[in-house]
This record gives sequence, structure tokens and C-alpha cells, in this order.
Amino acid sequence: MAGKAPRSGPRRHAPAVLSGRLSGRAGWRTVTPMRHDVVLYQGEALGRYGFGGGHPFGPDRLSAFLTELARQGLDRTVKTAAPVTATDEALSWFHDAAYVRRVRLQSLSGGGFLDQGDTPAVPGIFDAASHVVGSVVAGAALLLRGEASRVFVPIAGLHHARRTSAGGFCVFNDIGVLIEALKRQGLTRIAYVDIDAHHGDGVYYDFEDDPCVFSADIHEDGRFLYPGTGGRDESGRDAGAGRKLNIPLAPGAGDREFLAAFDKVETFVRAARPEIILLQAGADSIAGDPLAHLALTPEAHRHATKRLCALAGEYAQGRVLAMGGGGYNRDNLAATWTGVVRELLADR
Repeated sequence: MAGKAPRSGPRRHAPAVLSGRLSGRAGWRTVTPMRHDVVLYQGEALGRYGFGGGHPFGPDRLSAFLTELARQGLDRTVKTAAPVTATDEALSWFHDAAYVRRVRLQSLSGGGFLDQGDTPAVPGIFDAASHVVGSVVAGAALLLRGEASRVFVPIAGLHHARRTSAGGFCVFNDIGVLIEALKRQGLTRIAYVDIDAHHGDGVYYDFEDDPCVFSADIHEDGRFLYPGTGGRDESGRDAGAGRKLNIPLAPGAGDREFLAAFDKVETFVRAARPEIILLQAGADSIAGDPLAHLALTPEAHRHATKRLCALAGEYAQGRVLAMGGGGYNRDNLAATWTGVVRELLADR
């Protein structure tokens, strides 16, 4: 396991928590944003999410990003917030209570897997995964209370976990919990954009019929990559029909193909007139990732972030919450996520 992640400057931004734990009572009051801060969640509790032992999703990913952020001097331009842990109540907004209990029990001693072999039940993973969820939802609370306009949670965006199971390195689906939390606050137009190389099946299928969730997902074609889903014909069903957009890219696709796809995403998000925009900025779509076959550059993610920030300024009172998602080449994720932060800061 990597050592304690370095802090990005002395400033701290208190999240909406009671006794350091995310609570349903934690001050969700929607106002017009009064501050233009970009808040970065980071700290040892968040950095511990990972599996060690040579697993691709190792606990060194956060420190790799923070080192590059500091090298470019951006650590001094964001406000930092300490990780927040989610209560079992918050986890149950999305996850089945029996599954939450199972993760807690397997996490006590470790051993075995939480899925079919990708997601080990290492000791302490319950606490680490709970901090991912809690930090994302606390960040959204900052946005809705007007205490920040943009938030980045680098170790987050665990889009493969389902309501009753883990999947693809994802123990709890922080995005799913967040969407349920936002709906509890009365939001009815939530835009979710996913540019990770892997299709976000845990978000798509669990909100496939939900009219409040406008999801757009650009990913490597599922015929060539886990989880094998996300075809162009998957556009939602029942009340959610037409409110989902899947754009698979062929292996080897680069920035040119991505930009053409993202034009469609922009049109889709604009039509949604969202109240908030969520971005899963997985860096495994960058050329050279060991687990995927796309060939984007970090400029693709900067473009996506810039355009989504502009759309948020038009429709969502500037509210953007970005999550790091996947990415298993440490240099790639460091450069890509730092570029995302740079765009979040661009007009602050």
C-alpha cells in the first residue's frame, strides 16, 4: 500500500457532515451558488481504496495524481476537503442492505472476492469504499448549498457496482448513491457523462427506466472490452426511453473519433437542461492503458470538461461534480486528471 497521500496545501473546506459521517440530515439546502471555489477531495482515507498485491486498481493511484497536480502548481489553486464516510443508511439509498452487510463482514478479515474474481474482499475495503461514496455525496451537498461551484473526487466513479453486487473493481456505486441522493433533494434533471473506456453498466442498467437521469456514455465497444455492454441501441426503456445515450468506439479510436462523439453528447446534455452535471473522467481511455485499447490523449478529457462546464454555466448554475474513474497507467491518470482540474479552474 502506498504511504499517506500528500496534502494539496493548508486550506480545508468543511464538508456537509455530522460527526464526520455523511447523513441524510446534512444540510442539503439548494441555493444559487455564491462561491466559485473548486473543491478537491483528498486524503489517506480516500487513497486507501485499492487492492494491492499487483492489482491494477492499487492504492497508489491518488498519490500519483497529487504529485502531478503539485508539480503543475495547481494544488495551490483548489480548496481541499477531507474524505467523508457514508453511513449504512446512505449506502442503502442505492444498495441492497444485505449486500452492504456482506461487504462489511468480508472486509473484517478479508479473503475471497465480492464478484466473480475482479474485486477482492481485502481487509478494510468496506471503510475505504464508504469514504468514496461519502466524499462524492458530500461534494454534491457543497454544490447544492452554493459553497462550491465545482468538485473533483479523484478516487470515485465506481460505475460497475450494482445494487446487489460488486463488479469490475467497484465495491459500492458512488454514482448510484449520489443520483438517489440528488433525487431525494428534488432534482429531476440529472446529467451523467461517462468517458471511461469501460461502459458504466452499473449506472446504465440501474437507471435505465429512470426519467430523471440523462446519461451519456462514450466507451470502447463492448464486443472487445469488459463489461460487454453499452450498444448504440441501448437508449433507455419505459419512462427513461430516449434519456440515455451510448456511443461505443472501435479499439484504437483517438481524439478525432472522440470529439465527433462528444458533439453528440453536448447536444444530448443541452436538450436535457440539467440541474447538475456529473462527469466520470476515467483515464483508461488514454493511449497506453494496460486494460483497454483506445488511443485518446488527455486533451480529450480537457475538452469534455471544458464543454460540460460551459453547459453547466448555462443550465445548472455552474454545478459540475467530476470523478476520476478508471485508469491504470499512472502517468496517464496523473496527466489526465490534472487536465480535468485545470479546466474546472479555468474561469474561476
